[in-house]
Amino acid sequence: MTAEQAGTACALLGLDEAVAESLQRQPSRGTDPATMADPTIYRFTEALSVYGPALKELIHEEFGDGIMSAINFNVEITRRPDPDGDRVVVTFDGKFLDYRW
Repeated sequence: MTAEQAGTACALLGLDEAVAESLQRQPSRGTDPATMADPTIYRFTEALSVYGPALKELIHEEFGDGIMSAINFNVEITRRPDPDGDRVVVTFDGKFLDYRW
């Protein structure tokens, strides 16, 4: 966002200058080592490292050759009660983009 857009959004939502500053930053796709040290983020990375190839094959089996969009994408996080301790349910909902050769 431009400084003006960020200021307007923050004024409408009652957010402080730190948020306005964040809204003006370029999104980053890289992995900051400090962020990767966070246990929750590390577990997501670990899960995708282990299950990613199988998930890819299942997507291809169900949809054909293509990918799941990370732009046209939603994520939902819910709690599922379990006698051994509550479960975290994470749903990735991305549009399927087929490979068109």
